[in-house]
Order: sequence, then C-alpha cells, then structure tokens
Amino acid sequence: METTLDVGGLRLPAHIGGRPSTTDGGLLLPAGDVGITHPFGATGFYRHGWTSWSPTGWWPLTRASWRGPAFESPVVSASASSEGQRPLHSSAVGALDGPDGNVLLLGGLGLGMPRIESDDRTMTGHSEEPTAPWFLGYGSEQALFARYADLLVERLGQRNRRAGNVWCSWYSYFGNITETRIREAVEVMRGLAFDIVQVDDGWQPCVGDWHAGPDFPSGMAALAEHIREGGFRPGLWLAPFIASAKSRLFHDRRHLFLHDGEGAPIVVGHNWGAPFYALDTTLPETVDHIVDVFGRVKAWGYDYLKLDFMYAAAIAAPRSQDVPRELAFREAVSVVRSIVGEDTYLLGCGVPVISSIGLFDGVRVGPDTAPYWYNRACANDYSRPGARNAVFTSLHRLWLRDAFELDPDVVYFRTRYNLLDETHKRYLTDLARVCDFRGTSDPIDWLESDESSALAEFLNGKPRVTQVGRYQFTIDGRDVDFWPAIDPERQTADHDLVK
Repeated sequence: METTLDVGGLRLPAHIGGRPSTTDGGLLLPAGDVGITHPFGATGFYRHGWTSWSPTGWWPLTRASWRGPAFESPVVSASASSEGQRPLHSSAVGALDGPDGNVLLLGGLGLGMPRIESDDRTMTGHSEEPTAPWFLGYGSEQALFARYADLLVERLGQRNRRAGNVWCSWYSYFGNITETRIREAVEVMRGLAFDIVQVDDGWQPCVGDWHAGPDFPSGMAALAEHIREGGFRPGLWLAPFIASAKSRLFHDRRHLFLHDGEGAPIVVGHNWGAPFYALDTTLPETVDHIVDVFGRVKAWGYDYLKLDFMYAAAIAAPRSQDVPRELAFREAVSVVRSIVGEDTYLLGCGVPVISSIGLFDGVRVGPDTAPYWYNRACANDYSRPGARNAVFTSLHRLWLRDAFELDPDVVYFRTRYNLLDETHKRYLTDLARVCDFRGTSDPIDWLESDESSALAEFLNGKPRVTQVGRYQFTIDGRDVDFWPAIDPERQTADHDLVK
C-alpha cells in the first residue's frame, strides 16, 4: 500500500505491505517489501555485514563498491541508482544520517535474510521470509539501535554468560601447536588472572576430522585435564560445519555435504591449502555426526568452545529438507547446545551475526586482528585480518552488546613478532575495554617486564566506560577517540584502489 509514515517528526512517502503500528522508538511495519523515500540526499549509510568478518560501518552513499568475503550473502539486486551504480546494501539493518544528528533506521525482525538498500533518494527492504516484520525509527543513533537490538532479543532470545579472561594459542603459534607447547604455555601462566586457556586450530589432523592429531599423543582429554590442573577452564577451537577436501570425512562421506543443482559439492571457501565444503545440517545422518563430535568434545572436558566458519550452515544451497537457510543454521547450533549443555560457553566466529542472537554466549564482531595495522596488498578489503579492520567493524557493532558478549578479538602487549606501534596497540586495548571482552594470545615468556605489567593491569582492571559519541568514549575518565582509526580519508584512498 502507498502511504505516508510519520516517524520521529519526519513524514516519509512509503510503499509497505499493510498498516503500520506504533512501538517504543518508532513503527512496526508489516511483512513484505518496504520502500521509503527519504529527504537526506547523498548522506552517510550504515551498512551491516552478514557475518562476523563482513565489512560493517558508515559509508558515504556515493561509494560505489566495497570489498568483503566471497560468501557475503545479501545479494545486491539489479536495481540501480541515478548514476548507474547499484545501491549500497546491508544485512538485516540499515540507517541513514539525518542533518540534525539523528538517524533513520530500517531493520528486519525475522530470519529471512532481510536486506536493506539505499541510494540518495530511497531506502528499501526485502526479506526471504514472507512473514517477517520491520522496525522503522528516526532518532538518536544509540537509542534507536538499542531499541532495534531489544526487539531482536525479544524474538530470538538472549544469552547472559561471561567468558572471563581468555588466552588462545592462535595469534602466536597459529597452526604450529603441539601438546608440549600448550602444556608449557599453561605452566608459565599459572597464577595469572586468566580464566580460559583455549587451544586453537592445529590440534586436529585435518579440518573436518575432529580427533587429536599426531602432535597431541596424550589425547585431548589429557590436555584438558592439564589445563584444569593449571587453574584454568579448557577451551577448544572447532569448525564443525565444514570439512577440507583433504579430510577423511569429505573423502568417505561426501553425501553429507551440500551439493549444487548439478550434484557437485559446493565450495564455501579456501583455506589450509585446499577448498572446503559445508555439511548439509538438515540430513539426519549429519545431525548424528554433529552429536557424535560434540559428545566426544564434551567428554574430553572442554567447556569453552570457539566455533568457526559457521556461516557455512546458512549458505544459499539446496538442502535435503526445505528449511530456510538461517533457520537451518539455528537448528544446527541448537543441536550443539543440546549436547554440550547450558554451562558450556559457545563463542561464534564467522557466524551470521543477527541469526546468532539467542544461541551463542559470545560472538566475534569483526574480522581477525593481526600483529599489523593493515595489509597494503588488500587495504580496501575490510574483511581481511588486520588490527584496523578489527577496530573498524567491531566499533560499529557495539549496539549488539545486550544480545551477547562482543568479542573484538585479541589484544597485543608483546613487541616480539609484532609490527603494531604503541598507538595501534592502544586502540586494540581500548576496544577490548569498550567491548568488555578481554583476550590475548601473547606467550608470557615473550613479554618484557613492562609488557607483563601492562597485561596484568588489563586482566585485572574493571574500567568505567561511557560512550559520548559515535567514536568517542571516556574510560576511567580518560577521553578516547577512535576517529583517527576510522579515518575517512583512508577509506577514500582504499576505494580508489578498486575503481
């Protein structure tokens, strides 16, 4: 129906699927496609990415393109702006800067891959789920995004567990871990204020084959016991919904994986020197496999699980059962939860962010950090590992803090094997304080005495954080401004690289 919507003092010509209703902070629009004419011209647009790693932030509407993961799911429509460019698109929620400091927000309230597009005249919404309503509001940025998050939590649920202080093996040793190396790391951490010691990628012989590799001869249960004896909770990394082309699982049980219309298994990424594939989690036999994997992990004694590359369960593909893809993802994670129990902390990484609400205790809200600011070879790709990219995207997801813990990834205190200068290290440390999630990967025996002191202060601190602007905060009374890290001139230069 054609109508005019009154929201936050604005009158907006619109095409919506039926009569709207009022709610705190704005309007609830009925299911169906939404089209709104806005008066702001070529203003700033908030683009939210589908997964943890997908670029998320405020972009000028004049920006013609962006770089992100190849699997980025909200498909851009064939519509075009007045300059012949496709509009900027966003997953689940989009917003426009108004001239008075307020924002116009349109957000989907279902699991149908809601997508928002905008140009200098219109904002549109589309969802694969025909029954999913929308929230529309105009007002204060922080208040409006918080209200949208509340509506999502009402529909999808909420987790309130805290991880505590986390040490993980990845950003120091990467895949070169051994049982001996992890045991030694535990020994030097005894007495420090860590809660979790998490064994990352490299313990398994191959991604998809979830049992101890040859460098862990005592087995994963023995290692978990050693971590507990050191005074820590044991954590473990898995990527349970994918398998490498090199894995025994893919070689022996190829029928468990998603296939295209021609019957070929669908490649959902490349890593570990090979393509990898996604399990069809709607197959009963796949569910049995997931139950077996997590029953084994639970029996080993790990109760902090970092689950990675989780988007694979929600890619667009034919499935054995006709289940909407984000619902298929949620049902698969629910199976995991039923096996590991409510007391196990689940951290989602590479997840579809919005559809993870109510499932995960914590969610990675940006791409991987790294001991360098950004990679000049891919400076325009905000999904790639790098400290700048982690800061950029994580800051733009702070509004999700009441849905789950926000994991901005690790901070660095070491100078060894680290290209970050003190300013960049401070950005990461302050980001962790703002997100209220403390993690590091620094081996303690790599740290100088002043670095060890800084780590201890970080782990034991309970800072008072207040957000006073989009990128401005006070931390224990200290003014912190992330704007130089966001740097719009850098964005412009990056965009020039792909023109």
